[in-house]
Amino acid sequence: MPRRYDYDDWYPQPSKPRAADGIKARSKRGKIGESWWADKWIAALEPLLDSGRLSRGRSYARKGQVLDLDIGPGVVTSRVQGSRARPYKVKIAVKTLTDAEWSEVIEALAGQAIFAAKLLAGEMPPDVETAFWAAHVSLFPTRSDDLHTDCSCPDYANPCKHVAAVYFLLGERFDQDPFLIFHLRGKDKDQLLAELHRRRGVADLALAEDSPAYEVAPAPESLPESIEPLEAVLDRFWDMGDGLDGFSAPVVRPAVEAGLLKRLGKPPFERKPGEITDPLAAAYQSVSDHALLLALGEESS
Repeated sequence: MPRRYDYDDWYPQPSKPRAADGIKARSKRGKIGESWWADKWIAALEPLLDSGRLSRGRSYARKGQVLDLDIGPGVVTSRVQGSRARPYKVKIAVKTLTDAEWSEVIEALAGQAIFAAKLLAGEMPPDVETAFWAAHVSLFPTRSDDLHTDCSCPDYANPCKHVAAVYFLLGERFDQDPFLIFHLRGKDKDQLLAELHRRRGVADLALAEDSPAYEVAPAPESLPESIEPLEAVLDRFWDMGDGLDGFSAPVVRPAVEAGLLKRLGKPPFERKPGEITDPLAAAYQSVSDHALLLALGEESS
């Protein structure tokens, strides 16, 4: 069976790409992308490419053939070093949501406390797509008109291996910062969080006004008889009080792991993504795990 050639491989061009020192995928083998949302993103491209171009695109991503990535609302641009001296220009266009669609999505996100809590802590809720379905749209490209790709290479196929390489690296970028997916769909992190803050604030205020559980108790006119005023106990203030034998409190994991760290975001002195925050998050997780075991009596010290 004769070998099938891509235009980019035809003589007199060399069959191998020129070595480049660009952005290299962290994954060295197997799939690229660790999170479920990166998987969903890459899955949107797979039906559009044959297995050969997917494989070569993955290889390009790992070898550093992608020289740069510029992610903006609705568009990603990049340069990819192929077999020719001049890098190819790649463009991936994703349909952005309208203002009305985003309004419905954010309303649905704010209506679920767990969605708002996780997003405000920098996490992607596992069922976040349901908020988009409520607005009859999708977070990830699902239809042919959601995604358009273009490359300056002479390959007759579109998408080509250069587009695939950029697409794979985008999946890893989304691993590091899931808010880039929202940004690509037309709403950046600051805008999204500001809207969530505002709408959650309105929802919480309405709840406070409607629910007796949120009423502010009036200040007591006098202290209960069991509580002595401070000036009456100054001479024994530092004495040991009653024991805590009857005290109990629920011990549960936080709804969002390392929530404060994620909410604060990248430190200004961090040079590489995760250089400081990843070890800190791991340390917080280890301390939390040990504290939980101690509380449950499963650790002796």
